[in-house]
Amino acid sequence: MKSKLVKTDIIGWFKDKWAHSPMFSTLLALLVMILVQSVVMTNVAGSFGGMFGKMGMAWLNILRNNTYAGIIALGMCFIIISGGIDLSVGSMLCALGAMLMYLLDEMNGPLAAMGLVGAPAYAVAIVLIIIAGAIMGLINGVLISYGKLPPFIATLGTMKIFRSVTQQLTKTFNPAVPKGFKLIASAKIGGQVILPIIYWVLIVIAMHIIFKKTALGRQTIAIGSNERAAKLSGINVAKVKCKIYALTGVMVAFASIIYLARIGSMDFANAGSGYEMDAIAAVIVGGTAMSGGRGSLVGAFVGMLIMGVMNNILNSVGVPTFLCDAIKGAIIIFAVMLQKKDNV
Repeated sequence: MKSKLVKTDIIGWFKDKWAHSPMFSTLLALLVMILVQSVVMTNVAGSFGGMFGKMGMAWLNILRNNTYAGIIALGMCFIIISGGIDLSVGSMLCALGAMLMYLLDEMNGPLAAMGLVGAPAYAVAIVLIIIAGAIMGLINGVLISYGKLPPFIATLGTMKIFRSVTQQLTKTFNPAVPKGFKLIASAKIGGQVILPIIYWVLIVIAMHIIFKKTALGRQTIAIGSNERAAKLSGINVAKVKCKIYALTGVMVAFASIIYLARIGSMDFANAGSGYEMDAIAAVIVGGTAMSGGRGSLVGAFVGMLIMGVMNNILNSVGVPTFLCDAIKGAIIIFAVMLQKKDNV
């Protein structure tokens, strides 16, 4: 009799957590994905012992390869919680990368012309790119807040503008990235390139603190929950939205800096392509409500890990790239459907 009561309590606890804690269901999904990955890796390695070595390298690659979209997802999380969306982040990364390459050009770049080279030039270039990212994000915020454009339309327009202008201006432009700058993300620690991962984790912690401990985080939730009520409570909604989009631009700037330092070059036709969808997917899978008003920066981080593990599993079993994208789309749809479990 007692065992039945304990079993009932466990089931009740599980149902309650599943229904009311997005982070619980997100972590559970990650655990399931890791278990599936372990089975796949054991099969690929041919033995249980060999699985651990492959899992270690797989996770290193998952974290490293998803750093750029993962950092962008942190800004996207703020935007979606506020009830908005940003489709321009991938093109913004491309534009910021082109600006950074121009600034770092030791032959014809403006910093070299002023006599700045090496670490001082890298520091100035990074600061300028962060400012440029904030301005580009702010443009989105102004169009949405003061231009009264729907976020989808405003950022769809800037997505096209950022990439097309970048491509036009860089048709005959491909300066070399200085070796010293590449060390920012490519320097090895313990024989492995882990600096991008460290940057990602530090930015997650900083953004989580901003979301949980500052007025901006509380205002973001209030706007996403009920914008009209937020206005009546004294929140300057237009100003807060501009801050949120500018903050996202800063996240894209960080991603572009790490991207260029890690890769060492940039394909202006394809760089950042699809990052907006990856960021949105990570945020939604991480438990953030697409309707706004609820979400978690840590959830966005875990959501990106889930997407990364899923891609690793699909690649390991030989699923074609096009079908991988189809499965990713299905997971996004399923994640949004799960968000309605509170109403069931």
